Amino acid sequence: MHILFCNWRDTQNPEGGGSERYVENMARGLVERGHTVTIACAEHDRAPREEVVDGIRFVRRGHKMDIYVRTFLALLFGRYGRVDVVVDVQNGLPFFTRLATRKPVVVLVHHVHREQWPVVYPGLVGRIGWWIESRLSPRLYRHSQYVAVSSATRLELVELGVDRDRIAIVHNGNDPAPIVAAGRSATPRFCVVGRLVPHKQVEHAIDSLVALTDDHPDLVLDVIGTGWWDQELLSYASRLGVTDRVKFHGFVDDQAKHELLAQSWCMALPSLKEGWGIVIGEAGAHATPSVAYSSAGGTTESIDHKDSGVLVDDPAALTAAIRELIEDRDWREFLGQGALARSRTFTWAHSQSEFAEIVSCAGA
Repeated sequence: MHILFCNWRDTQNPEGGGSERYVENMARGLVERGHTVTIACAEHDRAPREEVVDGIRFVRRGHKMDIYVRTFLALLFGRYGRVDVVVDVQNGLPFFTRLATRKPVVVLVHHVHREQWPVVYPGLVGRIGWWIESRLSPRLYRHSQYVAVSSATRLELVELGVDRDRIAIVHNGNDPAPIVAAGRSATPRFCVVGRLVPHKQVEHAIDSLVALTDDHPDLVLDVIGTGWWDQELLSYASRLGVTDRVKFHGFVDDQAKHELLAQSWCMALPSLKEGWGIVIGEAGAHATPSVAYSSAGGTTESIDHKDSGVLVDDPAALTAAIRELIEDRDWREFLGQGALARSRTFTWAHSQSEFAEIVSCAGA
């Protein structure tokens, strides 16, 4: 079969993240099983418009908004060749592929964007986006198979009117951690990993650093990742007078990311919403526990509260949890071992097998 993934980014995109890693791992699993796979996504200056990587054909056109129109039209007019199954990756907006093909469509959802629309697109644009995601999309894809990455996401989809029996759960996996030269930092430091966009709420981690400064003047926060909100964050750190202790690393390769994770005493994930939180497993592979908001959704499954990390409800509790991890070595090491064990629970091989079964059934 020829499976077409419609996704707005790929992992080489500067704004690519965990959801893109999920898509490409599922695509590799399909290639290994003898399928032909194409990923349609936005173009950028870090990769050619077309290439084949690990047997996956990448077709990059347009930017992060008009990629939806370009992909729809390309599918409608058969520019991807014969397609047997379409995987419509709904990151807030669907690609409306149900209207462009009569072939089976599988809808992949990492999380529902109810809380993110008004933050990223205040006003009318955000209201329209949420209407499309919450009202139009469930009706348009009412006969399609869905894949969610967590039970939390499935529950949210059910609340939007998607039939529960049409939603399969395929969790994220974890890659084995690469060998790193770095060991745990001799002085306290914690990190944030992800795209620098408003709904990741990196400001909350900076606030925690400020709140802990008097008792821990040598505390450092490593901010790993890039995004269009980076200048706002730089200005925020400057206004609070902590630019010397908030290290903005920007986009780093996988090895450098793991070196920083291995040095950290803990990782903060103050994101407003996460379908899963793939970075939690990456940190856990180095016995680095995470602190995240329980309201983010998928974090309640990727973290075992007080066993592999800590789930909190608000910024004050986030700061308190980070403080406890910094000041209590036994607690930090206990959660670190739990995070390590948890990271080994989920494998890409298992997820690929489940996803391939779903796609094969859809295309049968």
